[in-house]
Parts: sequence; C-alpha cells; structure tokens
Amino acid sequence: MSVLPFLRIYAPPNAVLAAPGLLAVAALTIPDMSGRSRLALAAVLAVIWGAYLLQMVSTLLKRRAEDGRTRTPEIAIDVLAVLVPLAAFLLVGTPDRSLYCAVWLLKPLRDSTFFPVLGRVLANEARNLIGVTTLFGVVLFSVALAGYVIERDIQPDKFGSIPQAMWWAVVTLSTTGYGDAIPQSFAGRVLAGMVMMCGIGIFALWAGILATGFYQEVRRGDFVRNWQLVAAVPLFQKLGPAVLVEIVRALRPRMVPEGAVICRKGEPGDQMFFVVEGRVSVATPSPVELGPGAFFGEMALITGEPRMATVSAATAVSLLSLHSADFQMLCGSSPEIAEIIRKTALERRGAAPMA
Repeated sequence: MSVLPFLRIYAPPNAVLAAPGLLAVAALTIPDMSGRSRLALAAVLAVIWGAYLLQMVSTLLKRRAEDGRTRTPEIAIDVLAVLVPLAAFLLVGTPDRSLYCAVWLLKPLRDSTFFPVLGRVLANEARNLIGVTTLFGVVLFSVALAGYVIERDIQPDKFGSIPQAMWWAVVTLSTTGYGDAIPQSFAGRVLAGMVMMCGIGIFALWAGILATGFYQEVRRGDFVRNWQLVAAVPLFQKLGPAVLVEIVRALRPRMVPEGAVICRKGEPGDQMFFVVEGRVSVATPSPVELGPGAFFGEMALITGEPRMATVSAATAVSLLSLHSADFQMLCGSSPEIAEIIRKTALERRGAAPMA
C-alpha cells in the first residue's frame, strides 16, 4: 500500500498551520515569558514542523508519481519550510533560532492563485513600471539635491549631505511625513509642497498601471474560458475565428445548480441560453429534456412575447446566456446561425413551446 494517500489526507492546510506557528515565533520574543510557556510554544513549533515535514514528503512523492508535473515553487517552499528551521535548530545556539521559522510566511503563498497572476501582470507591464520607477528615481535625486542646496546652511544636521536629504525626499514623495526633517526656509517649504504633489502623481501612475494590468489579465482569462465554452457548443463549431470572437464577447457563462429554475413561464424574456454541460428540463404538457449543444429561450427574443414554459436544471448545468441586444448583433453578423435559431424556433412553436 502506498503511503501517498495517507500523506495527502494528513497534509494540513498551509495557512491554518502557518498562522499559529508565526504567532508562536512572535510570542517567543517576549522577554518576560516564563520557561513553561516557552516550552509549550516550542512544542507548538515542533508539531507544525512535523506536519510540514509530512507535507514535504507528500509533495516529493506526488512529483515522482506524476513524472515531475508538480510545480517547482511548491517543492522549493515545502523544502525550505522544513530545512531552514532544522538547520537553525542544529547550527544556531541562541534563542533567536526560533526566528528562522518565519520562513513559514511562504507557506500561505504556496497554493495561491493570486501570485501567478501578479507575476504575469508584472511581466506584461514591466516596461511601463520600469519607466515610472525611473521617473521616481530622477525626481527623488533632483528633490534631494534641491533640498540639500536650500537647507544645508539652515539645518546641517538633517540636510548636510545629499544622502541625508534623500531620506527627507523619500518621506515627502511618499506623502508619509514623519516630521523628523522639516524645511525651515520659505523656498524649502514651497519645494516640499511641489514634491508631495509629484509623489501623489507618481504613485497614481504605479497604481493605474497595475490596475489596468490586472483588469486585462482577468479579462484575458475570462475570454479564454468563454472561448472554450463556446467552442463546445455544436452550433458554433463551424464558425470562423472572427465570428467566434464576437460571440465570445457577447455570451456570458452561468452555472446553475440541480433543481434551480432558470426561467419561468409568463415572465418577460430578455435572453436565450445555450447548454454547455448538464441537462435542463422544459415544463411542457410532455416534459422535454435538453442536453449539451441545445438552446432554449429564443422564442421570447424572436417574438417579444413572455416566456411560454418554465425551464429548470435537471442536473447541475453550465450555460451560456445571450441577451436580446447581443442576439440582434449575432443575427446581423452570422446570418447562418440566425437562420438555424429561427428555424428551430418555428419547429418548436409548431410542437411544444420552449420558453
């Protein structure tokens, strides 16, 4: 019997263990703590270290079983979380050896989906970020130079050199304002006001670049996911890439749990639906089930009449919804699809209503 399933079961959540471990590290720095309390906290760290040892072994066995498909950063974090505290325990003779457990700060990042996205955003926006950072450096040095020239004779202890003035420049550019270095001359205070406004502008540029990058990355991910869903609908599989792009932008994915009502009879119809996965049930005199590739709700868009039937999810279902305005756009750009939808609607109208 393989030990891998056992280790998977007992591999603890990273953040759940990291939090008490880091709290224990912080508590051990309190100077007046009793010996018994220190021993208890050390035992907590030992238990957490043992749990991370199990997780490291599990990760290595998983990588071996999956022929190296486990991501290298995951392995590196697991190994560091075990070896760094172990090395500190064996080699460091001072009470500070517990501080090396702070490497567990990396554990909550191990399975995070945010940091890969952040990495892609930084890579995509590197040129703009470097440009703004260069501007920040130029402004920083210029401001420190100006502050040195203006205030060096008035406050030689705080503005006696450019490196000293650079501390004031950083604090002022970031609009932190610690108050430990304040220009005394009129020219220095005018300079400080201008520096604060420049700092706000530079940080706004950084924030704007990152916000735009995140927005584009999220939209890119949504576009790829929607493309895959649209490509799974047989009605769209014969279309060219240009038409598919328009459809992907128009359709909205929607997950519906089993038994939930998707649309009700008598309510106004402002969208139609395409079934990607699962099955839906149409409440007609002779109930009908529709599976992957089918669509419903088109009648209300074509005729403008209220829904003619109630449709619910027979199973958990993945849908793509198309609103009326986008439906008109789709009909204009893809007459062949519009013809298929209208033909199907007429057939259903002559048989059983489909919402």
